[in-house]
Amino acid sequence: MKFSITDSKNKTFNLPINPKEFAIDAATDDKTVSVVKLGQINLIGDEKLKSIEIASTLPVKTKDVHYLSTTEVYKNGQTYLDKLTKLYKAKKPVRLVISDTKVTFKGIISEFKYGMADGFAEEYTYTLKIGEYKAHKAKKVKAKKKSKKVAKKGKSRSKPPKKISRGSKVIVNGRLHGDSAGRGPGMTERNATREISLVAPKAKYPYHVATLSGGARGWVSKSAVKAV
Repeated sequence: MKFSITDSKNKTFNLPINPKEFAIDAATDDKTVSVVKLGQINLIGDEKLKSIEIASTLPVKTKDVHYLSTTEVYKNGQTYLDKLTKLYKAKKPVRLVISDTKVTFKGIISEFKYGMADGFAEEYTYTLKIGEYKAHKAKKVKAKKKSKKVAKKGKSRSKPPKKISRGSKVIVNGRLHGDSAGRGPGMTERNATREISLVAPKAKYPYHVATLSGGARGWVSKSAVKAV
């Protein structure tokens, strides 16, 4: 079994001594909420980013060390420390592959600790943690400007008709009647300029018209008048 690390430039090296164990941390982003008359329930969330952590040693000098896990080694442990430190500071994805397993883990080195332990000066100890990396790319979206709608030339809106009420000046084209019900039909007005003197909104002939000087003419239908 070999533990191989490949950098972002596709260059690979093997760790000289395999760790005693490794662990992959996987979890989901669950949330606990309280529901009336039911109590607490668990809402299953999406999967969080995984991480893998290994801890092992690096011989200060690899020559004549009999417990190496690979034959392809650098001359000393400092070279490994320099390479791992460089990868940690680069903040670029690396890939950890463990042979004879299905583990091929792509991520960013989030933690790297090293030193010496138990007063033994012949090897370095280190801990390496890699957090899962998922490729992503931000997309710049331009806000759409709201266009002001301008009416085309020659297509202006027609003015709303004037409201006809008592005192309005109108043009009358229609037969005059004695009352608003239509009794007593009389003369017919033709393009006569008149004034509304009385209004009976719900009647069949709702407008009573008079001359501009005040002389009564009679009641006419709604369609017979047009505002001036």
